[in-house]
Amino acid sequence: MRASRVCTRAKKLIPQLRHHPLDRNALIPLRRAGSAGAFLVKHAGVVAFRQPYCSYAGVPPIQLCRSGSDNVPSKGYATVRELRKTLLYDLHLRHGAKMVPFGGYHMPVQYADQSVSASHFFTRTHSSLFDVGHMVQHRFTGPGSTAFLQRITPAGLEKLPVNSGTLSAILWPKTGGIVDDTIITKLGDDSFYVVTNAACRDKDLSYLGEELKKWKEEGRPSVEHRVLEHWGLIALQGPLSETVLQQILVDPKKADLPTLLFGQCRWVDLKVYGGRVAKDILISRGGYTGEDGFEISMPPQDTVDVTEALLNFPGPDRLPMVKLAGLGARDSLRLEAGLCLYGHDLDDTTTPVEGSLSWIIAKERRTETDVEKGAFYGADVILKQLVPKSKGGAGVERRRIGLTVEGAPAREGAKIVDASGAEVGVVTSGCPSPTLDKNIAMGYIKDGLHKVGTEVDVLVRGKPRKAVVTKMPFVPTKYWKGIPKEAADRDSK
Repeated sequence: MRASRVCTRAKKLIPQLRHHPLDRNALIPLRRAGSAGAFLVKHAGVVAFRQPYCSYAGVPPIQLCRSGSDNVPSKGYATVRELRKTLLYDLHLRHGAKMVPFGGYHMPVQYADQSVSASHFFTRTHSSLFDVGHMVQHRFTGPGSTAFLQRITPAGLEKLPVNSGTLSAILWPKTGGIVDDTIITKLGDDSFYVVTNAACRDKDLSYLGEELKKWKEEGRPSVEHRVLEHWGLIALQGPLSETVLQQILVDPKKADLPTLLFGQCRWVDLKVYGGRVAKDILISRGGYTGEDGFEISMPPQDTVDVTEALLNFPGPDRLPMVKLAGLGARDSLRLEAGLCLYGHDLDDTTTPVEGSLSWIIAKERRTETDVEKGAFYGADVILKQLVPKSKGGAGVERRRIGLTVEGAPAREGAKIVDASGAEVGVVTSGCPSPTLDKNIAMGYIKDGLHKVGTEVDVLVRGKPRKAVVTKMPFVPTKYWKGIPKEAADRDSK
């Protein structure tokens, strides 16, 4: 039975499901769904739909995160409820998108004009447009916003320049486990633009609501939190991204894209059809592919028009310079870049140190452990982990690493074993790398075995495959950080 038919049957059987909470720990498989590998699961009379790793496109399972006293997400499971649609849903269908459930939304996995690997290569050589409107966009303002965000994340926001962003992580009190990974952009003094994952929407909003309530009850400076509901967010990625975006700028000289570096943002006006201008659009240089590019945040009324303006820009010989790309290419690109997917490579039980994200902990925040004195949540645990056991610190038992794997590709859940066959780790993401023409994976391994060059085996369908711990990113990133001084000197002569 096809997975779609299983899901349809579930919807007919349990219309009340959308209102029922799901306990991951008591999920019971009811029926396999043929080669698709999907199945129904039941708890307390409630049925849910489970979709495994989609090996044909490198798309991870449906996932929902939830809050709770145990701080454990219901990874990989989603109730059969009405999926949301981004503002570009109809545009995707017009372009022949194959839609799949992801993060509670109907999302395109690929398009009729390109295979996943072709889309991957097109991003590397031209530019691709990804709909990331399923992500949750937030604004935090008010005199207490800097201090509040510095309580729940290890970011150094006081020293972060205005119109600059940083990768960070929202943390649980006491444990320092990662609630969600996030990008925080400073728009002004005590004014921040924050993006979090769609799959963790309910958990994150519950967490933020509770923390803001606690903050207010403590009598601290006010913080206003607003979710930018129904706003559009697209990612223009690839070496031609600047050229494409340049063509629809109202004032290219004012926007001055060559001076907009990786991690920085700027407000621009964009030309769309009918002579209309989309005003005050926020563009941020960065993305999730390892390529140069821009993430473009805009209000609902501008999203479709701006997207179509970018797609319809003709290149040399009228060949397209930009094409739509889906989740399939996005996943293989981000894995080549060594970037994490929350719910797979990171979760509530993982600290930044275990996740090889120690660099997101600002240097000026590595001493204070008392939250009442300005420390971030979990600092007393995390700061001890920064010091290895060999130097008197707590260290960690496991670390996130990259692997290259011989033979069949290793998928999420594959065990990593040493020469004696003892289990020493687990794969959290994996796929064939189109760029490298070899199998790559990400996972966690016992501390001490994490050094580059360490040889291990990965059990793929029960059969050991040789693997080597490999430095990430697997493919060098091409983030725009300005013209190197030597090149600038050369060009000026």
